[in-house]
Amino acid sequence: MQFKTVLRAATAAVAIASIAFPVIAQEEAAPETDRTLETVVTLGTRVANRSALDTAVAVDIVSAATLEKIGIGELNQALSVQLPSFNFPRPALNDGTDSVRPASLRGLGPDQTLVLVNGKRRHMASLVNVNGSIGRGTSAVDLNTIPTLAVSAIEVLRDGASAQYGSDAIAGVINVNLREAAEGGAAEVSYGWRETEYTVPVGTPPAGVTVPASGEISRERSDGHVVTLAGWKGFQLGEDGYLTVSAEYKDQQHSERSGFDVRPNYPGGGTDPREAVINRYNAWTGEPELEQITLFGNAGYNLENGVELYGWASYQDRDTTSAGFYRRALDARNVVEIYPNGFLPLISPETTDASLAGGARFDMGGWDMDTSLVYGSNEMQFTIENTLNRSIGPASKTSFDAGGFKYSQVVANLSAVKGFAVDGLASDLNVAWGLEARQEMYEINAGEPDSYRNGGVLLNGSPTSSGAQVFPGFRPANEVDEDRTAIGAYLDLEANVTDAFLVSGAVRVESYSDFGETVTGKLAARYDFNDMFALRGSLQNGFRAPSLQQQYFATTSTNFINGVPFDITTFPVTDPAAVALGAQDLDAENSVNYSIGAVFRNGPLNVTIDAYRIDVNDRIVLSENLTSQDVRDYLEGQGFLGSGGGRFFLNGVDTETTGVDIVANYAFPETDMGKFDATFGANFNKTDVTAVPDIPQLTALPSNPVLFGRVNVLTFEEGTPKDKLTASLGWERGPFGATVRAIRYGEVLVPSSNPANDYTIDPNTLLDIEGRYTWNERITLSIGADNVFDEYGDPAPIGQNGTGNTPFSGYIPYGSSGRFVYGKASVKF
Repeated sequence: MQFKTVLRAATAAVAIASIAFPVIAQEEAAPETDRTLETVVTLGTRVANRSALDTAVAVDIVSAATLEKIGIGELNQALSVQLPSFNFPRPALNDGTDSVRPASLRGLGPDQTLVLVNGKRRHMASLVNVNGSIGRGTSAVDLNTIPTLAVSAIEVLRDGASAQYGSDAIAGVINVNLREAAEGGAAEVSYGWRETEYTVPVGTPPAGVTVPASGEISRERSDGHVVTLAGWKGFQLGEDGYLTVSAEYKDQQHSERSGFDVRPNYPGGGTDPREAVINRYNAWTGEPELEQITLFGNAGYNLENGVELYGWASYQDRDTTSAGFYRRALDARNVVEIYPNGFLPLISPETTDASLAGGARFDMGGWDMDTSLVYGSNEMQFTIENTLNRSIGPASKTSFDAGGFKYSQVVANLSAVKGFAVDGLASDLNVAWGLEARQEMYEINAGEPDSYRNGGVLLNGSPTSSGAQVFPGFRPANEVDEDRTAIGAYLDLEANVTDAFLVSGAVRVESYSDFGETVTGKLAARYDFNDMFALRGSLQNGFRAPSLQQQYFATTSTNFINGVPFDITTFPVTDPAAVALGAQDLDAENSVNYSIGAVFRNGPLNVTIDAYRIDVNDRIVLSENLTSQDVRDYLEGQGFLGSGGGRFFLNGVDTETTGVDIVANYAFPETDMGKFDATFGANFNKTDVTAVPDIPQLTALPSNPVLFGRVNVLTFEEGTPKDKLTASLGWERGPFGATVRAIRYGEVLVPSSNPANDYTIDPNTLLDIEGRYTWNERITLSIGADNVFDEYGDPAPIGQNGTGNTPFSGYIPYGSSGRFVYGKASVKF
């Protein structure tokens, strides 16, 4: 790891040089300040020069300055602490989901929020979450592929908008505006780590191993060290253009929040003397090991004929390592000749993300035209390390290429906007229309044969498990190479009927090559009673197209039952075995959104309150594992010999989500003590599952297998906080500055298939604090801590943590790594 050693030395040198040699700085650029809701928005309306407080629907703006005032420098995390309706849990022990973590808006699915970059659709991650995390069965955009310093501001539309923007915009829309600069720049280095202590229950250990009589055990940890180097630079492009280049390098060590594993590790029922010395903190529950580099470029150029050219490109390479569950030495999945003390298998995906976009804005016959072409791709390739293939025996390798998958899309757009003077209206009638064509592609590639095959080595005369432990590789039978196309058209109208009464409406038609056509519409209105108070509301239907990942993801593992091999498969819906079990081609999810809200403004104070209801029908979910004996017998009777059943995606879950969002901002008058500004936010959210799917082929079986069980229902209903409150106070006085932020997370349920084993994660409040000193208006030194008081969610009762070593649930909405302390040095030039 010489490179990392050199990097850390270079980091220290850069920080020292930034302080010691400020004389090389150029003339100061305009200072960057927190943006307010009076800022003009481009989301939720196609009328120019309308601010967030003047729209008919709820829009939040998070500025670059706000995004940077946090220790954990991830875009998803930054949004989570700023927006009460946005949640970003940090699950562990979830395979690829440890690397590409899902986020959600208003308690809905991660794939029910549309993400745009510079107003254009962003591509999804190739990963589909198939384990037991929030967002199981979904594929969503990975916002952490965008470095914070590449961003000028983020707009968040908290309202359904499928009629305006197309598929996925059920919960809302996030638009990431990239930085545009022809000069200036900044460089930043940060270093932080987890400094923490936690306490978890401990069970009864084997003979010779002592634990505290209290039934609890505490640990102090200092780990999860993170070094980040980032910067951006603006360049003049020709006479009337700009090129802004951003880069970020991050090196993160893993954090480990294991419990105490009291199980016997060796054969002999706990009598082996090695039981007294073996490390019993043998699991990774926390942040993964990560090394990534990200590049972003954003450019624009004005031609002499009035045409504006624009484009951007991005690239990220992310190497992540996380762990599965520990295999003890006595485990039948272990080979003691390779791992005499057992082993912790590691999952190491390499994720490559890229995008390229180009477009032009121009005037044609009085219409403001915009045409663009955007490409994006996300690829994930898995290496499984510190593992083995038990069926190969002592000759097994310990590292395997397990294959992977790739998603890509190409989107072409043409849009037009023009205002028309209409008698009887208090403003021009703003008319916008557009056309969009999109092609999506998805493929799975197989791993090396040893990652999935059965080598034939027996244990006590019986077959043993196939493939790499923790993550068997993708097989040739799982390989797919699929694509689809979609075309759409929309019409969007907006006008002031009177000076006080604003009305907007939109309609959109789309046609998909796989599932057919959709028609969506939206109506929104706002009435300003005076300069201080307004009411607003909207009504719309929306949709989300089934992703290619949901339609075609496939993976297989072989289980031996009474010595007979059975393939347990996550089936594509087109697989004949899945069809025999009742799988059908996936259809679009459909939604109806209602919202009503109020806006209050009085000088430095503004408050918005928005209530909403979102009904979603035919939500696409991943079924339970259908592997009972009668399922296997049924499949055998249908001619599928050797199939042990499995799971597949299907429509059929209906939900009703209701809630209220509150956002308030206040800028205090400046005094001798300095300048203060305060923000408060609250979200109260409730989801009810009103229908679950059933299939005649399965209900007719003796066991009547459940398609969507209790755990998944309650994850929808109670797996995210019932409420979330955020409050922040910013202070500036001369060269000094500080930010104090508190986030209260409401109650979360961790469900079990047995109601007696449910447990609750109680409400908790996390406090973040950062202090800053700016020298010469260019160099800023910051120190701070996220989760200052080192709060943890409730650990699982010992009865629900049979291994003892995985005490914290992935449902905890703020993760389980504890306090993060950091320092940053930045220089503007």
